[in-house]
Amino acid sequence: MKIHIDASRRLTDDQLLARVQDLAACGRAVTAELIAHLMEVDARRLYVPCGYSSLFTYCRRALRLSEGETCDRIKAARAARRFPVVLDRLADGTVTLTAVRLLAQHLTADNYKSVLDSARGLSKAEVKAIVARLAPRPDAATSIRKLPAPRPDPTTAGVAATEGSPTVADLFATTPSTVPDAFAAPAVATPTAAAPATAPPTRPATIDPLSPDRYKLQVTIGGDTVEKLRLIKDMIRHAVPSGDEAQILDRALTMLLTDLAKKKFAATEHPRPSPGVEPDSRHVPAEVKRAVFVRDLGRCAFVGTNGHRCEERGLLEFHHVRPYSAGGPPTVENIELRCRCHNLHEWELRSTDLRRQEEEWLDRQAAGSRTSTRRVLVPPRDTGTRSGTGSRSAQKTVVAPPSS
Repeated sequence: MKIHIDASRRLTDDQLLARVQDLAACGRAVTAELIAHLMEVDARRLYVPCGYSSLFTYCRRALRLSEGETCDRIKAARAARRFPVVLDRLADGTVTLTAVRLLAQHLTADNYKSVLDSARGLSKAEVKAIVARLAPRPDAATSIRKLPAPRPDPTTAGVAATEGSPTVADLFATTPSTVPDAFAAPAVATPTAAAPATAPPTRPATIDPLSPDRYKLQVTIGGDTVEKLRLIKDMIRHAVPSGDEAQILDRALTMLLTDLAKKKFAATEHPRPSPGVEPDSRHVPAEVKRAVFVRDLGRCAFVGTNGHRCEERGLLEFHHVRPYSAGGPPTVENIELRCRCHNLHEWELRSTDLRRQEEEWLDRQAAGSRTSTRRVLVPPRDTGTRSGTGSRSAQKTVVAPPSS
């Protein structure tokens, strides 16, 4: 294997990317060929004289495939026996093995072409949505059950078991005189004598489509969250008499989105006129942030050299298309959303000299915060490639005496 590592290190960037593309295409072709052969092995039951009771066991033992690889390939082989076009789609990469496994039992002589076409280039979650449309399932029943308590960790003895989210009592602590005694503490008391338990690793919530526009959400929550949910159900009975958790969750998310929009973008029904931006200011006004976020659809707007736009939606930053240090204004036309990765990438594309100036400006700014002098920061005008607002912008410092 060392020869492959050495060969890859000798390639240029363009050569390396082209080679990876070729290898991926070869891998898809080999996978399609393997599935075609497994299809024939299954038809002839050749695994029986080899000493294996099933094709699954043969793939696991003789071919040394993992259980997941085996299931995907067997289901694809049996789907390809009915619809040979499956092999072509696997070979050209328009559908994945996972997509074929999820769709296999729902393919018919009437729909297989349209279903396979609709799954082109889709993710696993998106393919599950197609399955939900083909075979809708009833809504999941609402249930709240207690999970087994985690095992105590002796290394955390004597330390508080949980920290972070406020309890019901904490939420009402500011107005004790107006709160009924029933709300003063959670209904389920936590034993104080028991040794604190270590919380298990947090697992992400699962969202599975059941039918068109219907999803099942499964998530693990703590005892305090359960108490908050029960309290909310009691307090909202006038609006949601059934106490439907789905309606409560929708209302809570709507309120959270409204609150986040106010905090991040100063969103309001009656926004005040913007005072404008002072010259040489790198501050991005809230109205610009709102317009940019809507225009870019809350998604990184970076487009690669191959024409592909980044799909990241988390940890986004507001990026100056024309660098701030080159005179780029904080306007809707000059601001775009960037994920942290691409914001840093575009900063790194800038010249080494400009990055050195930015480092020097940062050092002067840090030193200035420890003195009593008043510093007027004026950005130098220079040229450069695109830079993000999260980058360190070069500026020169004019030191003025402190005002009396």
